[in-house]
Amino acid sequence: MPRGSEARKVLDKISIYIPQRKADQKVMERLRKQADKKDRSINYLVVEAILQYLDREEKKA
Repeated sequence: MPRGSEARKVLDKISIYIPQRKADQKVMERLRKQADKKDRSINYLVVEAILQYLDREEKKA
């Protein structure tokens, strides 16, 4: 089992599964388009979205 900074590297990674029922919303295609438009990576956009969600939800608590 990794220790210290090695363990943090493992914990800092996530992957997302886009359910088939959401396929018609073209999630990845839309993310790529926004990433190109903003000259950012898809990862950057996803992390920003997660942080905005967390900030919003934590304010409700």
